[in-house]
Amino acid sequence: MFGKWVGTTGPGLNYFLPAPIGEVITPNVERTNQIEVGYRGSGMGESSTRDVPEESLMLTGDQNIIDIDYVVQWRIRDAGAYLFNIRDPETTIKLASESAIREVVGKTDLEAALTVGRVEVEEQTRTLLQSIMDGYKSGIFISEVKMQKVDPPKEVIDSFNDVQRARQDRDRSRNEALAYRNDIIPRAKGNAERMIMEARAYKDRVVKDAQGEASRFDSVYNSYLTAKDVTKRRLYLETMQEVLQSSTKVILDQKDGGNGVVPYLPLPEIQKNTASQNSGGDK
Repeated sequence: MFGKWVGTTGPGLNYFLPAPIGEVITPNVERTNQIEVGYRGSGMGESSTRDVPEESLMLTGDQNIIDIDYVVQWRIRDAGAYLFNIRDPETTIKLASESAIREVVGKTDLEAALTVGRVEVEEQTRTLLQSIMDGYKSGIFISEVKMQKVDPPKEVIDSFNDVQRARQDRDRSRNEALAYRNDIIPRAKGNAERMIMEARAYKDRVVKDAQGEASRFDSVYNSYLTAKDVTKRRLYLETMQEVLQSSTKVILDQKDGGNGVVPYLPLPEIQKNTASQNSGGDK
């Protein structure tokens, strides 16, 4: 009334003096408003947007330049504060959002801002912007800060894409190498363990055989010490048995000085014939 804010009324029957004494202002507190920063769209699609580099270019925490286009969505929370505490709400929100996002991006590395850190940048910017607007007692609620495009500057985007592709090739080669290592090393370890076990088994067998031969030799030697003639005779017979068991045998008569030769007696052939006859008789 008379240019002074008197109060805020709710729905229902209310009375006020008509103009020029009083005036009712009814801002839409349910509508979600949107401000574009870094670009201007004509509503005709992405091809009709116009870039605004003085708003979108900013410095990252690792001293790189990044190009960010984003929108700020906001609503009126307190109509009285919105109407009388700030003069130009949209311009105030736009400038405050630029300050907030530049502060957040200035603490974020380029790689994170382009990839996994986008959601965190959006949320931190929204929180900081809401704090700024609350400090102004603006009566405005910031519902969302949404990044539309996050790229390196267009002058270096081709080189940046080459770097990204090189990193992807590096990661792929590294993963392939790790997969090969994870495949070959367990098999090599398994083969090595198998060879060690085989060597140990061979060692144990050879040692046992040697110990057995040594024990057998000791037994023969002790027998020899006990009865030398008997042991010599037994060794001789065993040796001759091994030598002659697979050889062809010819018997010579040693009587009369060895001059009498008995006709050849083919013992192996006789044995074979006897064996074949016996097998035929069994049939």
